[in-house]
Amino acid sequence: DEERLMAVEKNACPGAGSCGGMYTANTMSSAIEAMGLSLPYSSTMAAEDAEKADSTEKSAYVLVDAIRNQILPSQLLTRKAFENAISVIMAVGGSTNSVLHLLAIANTMGVELTLDDFEVIRNRVPVFCDLKPSGRYVATDLHKAGGIPLVMKMLLKQGLLHGDALTVSGQTIEEVLADVPEQPSPDQDVIRPFNQPLYAHGHLGILKGNLATEGAVAKLTGIKKFTITGPARVFESEEDCLDAILAGKIKAGDVIVVRYEGPKGGPGMREMLAPTSAIIGAGLGDSVGLITDGRFSGGTYGMVVGHVAPEAAVGGTIGLVEEGDSITIDAEKLLLQLNVSDEELAKRREQWTAPEPLYKRGVLAKYATLVSSSSQGAVTDQDLF
Repeated sequence: DEERLMAVEKNACPGAGSCGGMYTANTMSSAIEAMGLSLPYSSTMAAEDAEKADSTEKSAYVLVDAIRNQILPSQLLTRKAFENAISVIMAVGGSTNSVLHLLAIANTMGVELTLDDFEVIRNRVPVFCDLKPSGRYVATDLHKAGGIPLVMKMLLKQGLLHGDALTVSGQTIEEVLADVPEQPSPDQDVIRPFNQPLYAHGHLGILKGNLATEGAVAKLTGIKKFTITGPARVFESEEDCLDAILAGKIKAGDVIVVRYEGPKGGPGMREMLAPTSAIIGAGLGDSVGLITDGRFSGGTYGMVVGHVAPEAAVGGTIGLVEEGDSITIDAEKLLLQLNVSDEELAKRREQWTAPEPLYKRGVLAKYATLVSSSSQGAVTDQDLF
């Protein structure tokens, strides 16, 4: 019924702007604010609210002043700024894609940042914002509750934020947050008190093991089962995987492997939104695992692990998995393991050959040739000189 469909559309994602949860767009805008690149509160304003227009006008004046005062991006995008961004992302329960983006931005700025840095910060910053996809609220609710400035002030009070980092206004983070309350209001539950978090540790876990010697990324919130060991169901593309799920060929306990979807293999590292959505729709979200050298939508949740590196296209172990192999995903031990002997893996590696590239000319061919591992941000200028 068209009328009902229209009602769902208008209420599911009302207004213009990005999707409302703490998905990739809102995660990155929050990170940009945390790094001092945008004005306080600007990242969570509703797209069509009058205050957005006011903030836009104010931003223009601040940018002109920044140019006059010779405040450069390199002065803002420091190691401290990246650590601040990661801390905020952990606190709000942000998207796995932020890992890729921050690694890539850091590479551009010549700032040393690795997957291990995310794990260090995860262990000291709790998730204290109750936001979708694994929570209850959306970005505008966060805005009404105090926005990113309140989140940052709470982190600053706990010694988890660098208050001396510079912002685009010329002020330090500590100066910008001077008048922001140190505690959330008791009449809301979007932002919880620091000592009453949703999760004691951050949600973006870096998994390693023989399937991901460089690392892989998983969102650890919203999952009911922290460990799964099951038979591998291997697919060479997102489309093949989706067809199998829709045909009812995936069963509880299976571990789906979607490979050759990484930066080089894709090429371009597509997000696996369709398969993960289909898994949830089939009622298998709590009983099936999925690993991929591709990535996910910011709205994805469940026992899913992405950014597996090295990717299949460069000979990563994910490319050696055979149908029926036993795979373990352990979110508590941060382990991603193919339960096959080293001797057997060595035999398979000898027999493995790189697939023919999908593109041999044009932009995508150049991209696939130049792009680095997802563990390095999937950048194209890593080893040019």
